Formats: sequence, C-alpha cells, structure tokens
Amino acid sequence: MKNFDNDIQLIKYEVIREVTKLAIKGTLKKEHKNLFKVLVPGPKARTRCCIHKERAIIGERIKLIMGGNKKNKNVIEVISIACDECPIQRFSVTEACRGCLTHKCIQACPVGAIHSINRRSYIDTNKCIECGKCKTACPYNAISDVMRPCRRACSAGALSIDEDKKAVIDNDKCIQCGACVYQCPFGAIMDKSSVVDVTNKLLEAKENDNMHLYAVIAPAIASQFTYASIGQVVSGIKKMGFHDVIEVAIGADMVVENETQEFIETIEEIKTMTSSCCPAFVSYIKKNYPELGKHVSSTVSPMIAISKLIKNTDPLAKIVFIGPCTAKKMEIKQDDIKGITDYVLTFEELQAMIDAFEIDIEKCEELALNNASFYGRIFAKSGGLTEAVKHLVDTRDTSVEFKPISCDGLIECEKALKLLKFNRSAGNFIEGMACTGGCIGGAASLRHGPKDKNEVTKYGKLALDKVDSESLRIIKVKEVDMHRGKDFMSK
Repeated sequence: MKNFDNDIQLIKYEVIREVTKLAIKGTLKKEHKNLFKVLVPGPKARTRCCIHKERAIIGERIKLIMGGNKKNKNVIEVISIACDECPIQRFSVTEACRGCLTHKCIQACPVGAIHSINRRSYIDTNKCIECGKCKTACPYNAISDVMRPCRRACSAGALSIDEDKKAVIDNDKCIQCGACVYQCPFGAIMDKSSVVDVTNKLLEAKENDNMHLYAVIAPAIASQFTYASIGQVVSGIKKMGFHDVIEVAIGADMVVENETQEFIETIEEIKTMTSSCCPAFVSYIKKNYPELGKHVSSTVSPMIAISKLIKNTDPLAKIVFIGPCTAKKMEIKQDDIKGITDYVLTFEELQAMIDAFEIDIEKCEELALNNASFYGRIFAKSGGLTEAVKHLVDTRDTSVEFKPISCDGLIECEKALKLLKFNRSAGNFIEGMACTGGCIGGAASLRHGPKDKNEVTKYGKLALDKVDSESLRIIKVKEVDMHRGKDFMSK
C-alpha cells in the first residue's frame, strides 16, 4: 500500500490527482475553479483554522499544479496565504538572562533593538533585523534562535522574510533544490507542475500516430515504490499511454564514458574537475562561484544524454523525465539545452497521475526495463558517480591519478568549492550532490525517511551488463553530442 510521510504530502497528492482527473475528462478549464469544494467539502476544516482559509490555500495549490505564476520564472513558489504559522520573531530573550552589567547584547545590536528593564534584556521586534549578533555576544546563551524551517533548510541562502513576515525566495540565489518545499511544516512552499501538459500530451498521443511520448525514469526509483516492483511501475506508466519507458541510467552510462574521457584529457590543465550531473550543484557554482566555471565538466546530465539519444533515434519523440528532483524542472529551461527534455515529473506527481488514470500498479504485470549497467544505476546514491568514474579510469591505459572528493549535500559541496577557489582542494575530481544521500534524498521523493543506499546497489546488481561499455554496445552513442553549450556557465 502507498503511504505518505505527512498530511502536506497527502494534500499535495490529492490536489494533483483531482486536477489530473479533470484534465483526463477534458473539463479542467471549466471545473477547476470549484475544485476546492471537492477537495475541502466541509463543514469543518481539516488542517487550518477555518474552511474558508483552507479552501483558499487549496485554490493556490491548484494554480501551481496548473503551472503557477507565468511571470515568475522560478519553478519554486511561496503560497503566501499559507505562510503564517511560523514564529513571528526569530530571536527572543529567555529566562536564562542574568541581567549582567556589561549588557553585551545591547552593545552588539547594530540597530538599537535591545533595551534593559530592571536589568533584564528585551528585544524590540519592530526594530530587530534578525542579524543574530546579540545571540553571539550573550555570555549566558540566554537568547534563543528559532529560525524558520524553510530558512534553515536553504543552504543556498535564497530565503528571507519580508515586512509581512512571509517567506520570500530570491530567484538570483535559488538553485531549485527543493529543500524548502520539503522542510516547510505547513506546505507553504511548492514546486510548479507540468501534470496537466503531460496528461494532455498522453491523450493527444493516443489519437496521433505522429507523437511518441517516452517516460525516462531516474534510477532513484529503486527506493520509491516500496509496495510494488519496478516492473509493475513500468507497466503502470505504459498503461497511462506512454510509448515506452527508458532508464535514465543508460544516459548515466553515456555520461560516465564522456566525463571520464574529459577528465583524462583536461585534468592536467584545469587541475580539478567537478561533476555536472546535479543541476542544483551546477547552479550553485554558477551563482556563487562563477570563477570556477572552467572546472565544471562540460558533459550534459544523464537526463539530457538519454533524451538526446531517444530523439536521435525517434524523430517523433517527446520526452518526460520522472524522478525525485525539483531542480530538473529548471534544468530543462536552460538556453543551451532547452527543448531536449520536454517535461519533468516528480515521483510525487507520478503517483497521483497513476491513480487519476485509475491504474492499480499492484495488479499490473511485470515488464522488463531497458537495461543499463550497474554503474549507471548507482548514480542515484551519493558517491555513485565517483565509483563509476573510478572504475573506468582504472580500466583505461592512462597515467592520470584519480583523487575524488564525494560531497553529500550542499553544505559539503560549499566546503569543497571554497577550498577549490583558494587552490587548496585535496582532490582532482569533485562529485557534487545537493541533496543529502544523493538523488534518493530528493525533495520530491515519495518517502522522506532514511533511505537505504543498499536498495540502489541491489537495483544496480540486477543489471545484466555490469559495466557501462557493455550496456552501450548496441547503442550508437557516437551520434549523440554529450556536451553543453559553450556559455552554459554564463549568467
């Protein structure tokens, strides 16, 4: 049986499912404005103070499922009306305040927001700018810091709080990793969706022989649909109307081949290379360390690689990537690769769509999945790419030494990039994964509990071909350009 970690995920699932149902019926445009009444029938609210507010929030979710604010280029948006339950004031003085004579907190405050009454300190919330200098200065640790979960989750520093105490996303800093989407306890931040467009394409493809819709599924799927086999999920996806289901891991095999060769050929000149598979990691470099652009591998991501291969093979193809990653939704919009992968769905969205199409995947037959290699499939876990590149370097006739650094999560990535910036990196290859655990820890996973990396390893071992060169033996990979545009690191 499917289950969800929390009510937010359940509500999101219900909204996506009902929107998709209307799209299938062809009545979405006519009926979506009243859909909030179906989702929140009343008379009592399920999660909010009143039914009116709950319905208003559901209405905003419906808009995001239908594409969101077109003027906002970001794929992550704040639902303003839902952002009102977090602590208003981040810093407050606790009972631990001893009323010391030095008043270091008062001296440290740059805006005069702290004053003393009867020797005890108080913070004026109207003046406080939440800089935290008072907390740092207090010798008794008497000032508590209740940082909003969304801000704490955003290692990219893209979230702030406006004058109305609402969360605000700085699009110039946001890398679309989705950490805020998952960590917000009230679901006030959400990723835009393409489920309506994909549903319409599926319906169109059934009537149009000149369109072949391909689903390319990320290897992280091994840790997702725990109540059914991967073969049954593949069967369910095909029943929705997809022409075929292809492993992104085949694209990963292509990436390993190309990135390894690029490493061998360029490492003497650039000294250190970083991976380019994780779009959030590449975006973080682009926005925070643009001077390191020359170190980023020019190899496209596995999603783009497999999409290019399919379109080279089938000119009628439209590609839908399915995975746990919200950053992929932004990656497909990049100028140098736009139009190669047509749509991105998350595992959350896939689950809701399968149910909207009334497909019981537990009753589906098991279908074989296009076979990638062991090394291509383990890309889903942190360190998987490093393991794959190391394997190939070891098999090549080269004197190049491979000294990898595998970064698990954005905080580790930041440390490695800072060292690289000052020419103090201990390695010559940096694998960057913005999500802790790798892709299996993606923000749009079906389950967010601790992931067993062994599940990915087991999935990898099911591959008939153990090395990427074997899985690619019948594919004309040489016809596929595996490089990004020359200006992909430009702002």
